[in-house]
Amino acid sequence: MKKAPILIAAGILGSFAVSGVGLVAVTHEMTDARIAENQRTAMLQKLEAIIPPGRMTNDPLADRIEVSHHDLLGSPVTEVYRVRNGDEPVALILRPVVPDGYAGPIRLIVSVLKDGSIGGVRVIEHHETPGLGDKIDERKDDWIIEQFANRSLGTPPLDEWAVKRDGGVFDQFTGATITPRSVVKAVKNTLLFVERYGDGLYTQPALSDTEQAVAAKAGETERL
Repeated sequence: MKKAPILIAAGILGSFAVSGVGLVAVTHEMTDARIAENQRTAMLQKLEAIIPPGRMTNDPLADRIEVSHHDLLGSPVTEVYRVRNGDEPVALILRPVVPDGYAGPIRLIVSVLKDGSIGGVRVIEHHETPGLGDKIDERKDDWIIEQFANRSLGTPPLDEWAVKRDGGVFDQFTGATITPRSVVKAVKNTLLFVERYGDGLYTQPALSDTEQAVAAKAGETERL
């Protein structure tokens, strides 16, 4: 039996296998990079929507730190993006977690301007009931845009930071009070955190590229 044809065929098959594995690896890497870039673009658009137009000259996704205050921010570790206009601080954008949503945790981004007022609030993840609690999503309803516009810890007074059913000034949803109540509380707590620590948050060193990569991976794991 001649071995040469068999060896040639095996070599050809081996070459195809190696080439196939390499092609899959390259495609996977390119796909991951494209997904990461799309996610980055989408997050930048969300951040830009909750700060004054034309005031952001830095890259807040790179100018990022982590803080720890579970009681006020709802998570052991919370990301904070710093927005600057040149050397001038413009806003802090925090990612608090609402731990007591009706159908589970709700993840927010909250922009707090340098004067302590709210630049905007958006929901980035939730599992609330369709047609009821999901009205916190700006794609479904304007509630989260309208309720927090021009608000601060003094507007309204602190004891009025609650839904109307609880004696506050914020609207609740018909048939769904738990969700807006929890969101209002989380936004108020975020303002309290910034009031307490805000000035120092602008001066902390930003996370290094390695630390940011580790933080991003940890965030993906937490959401699985």
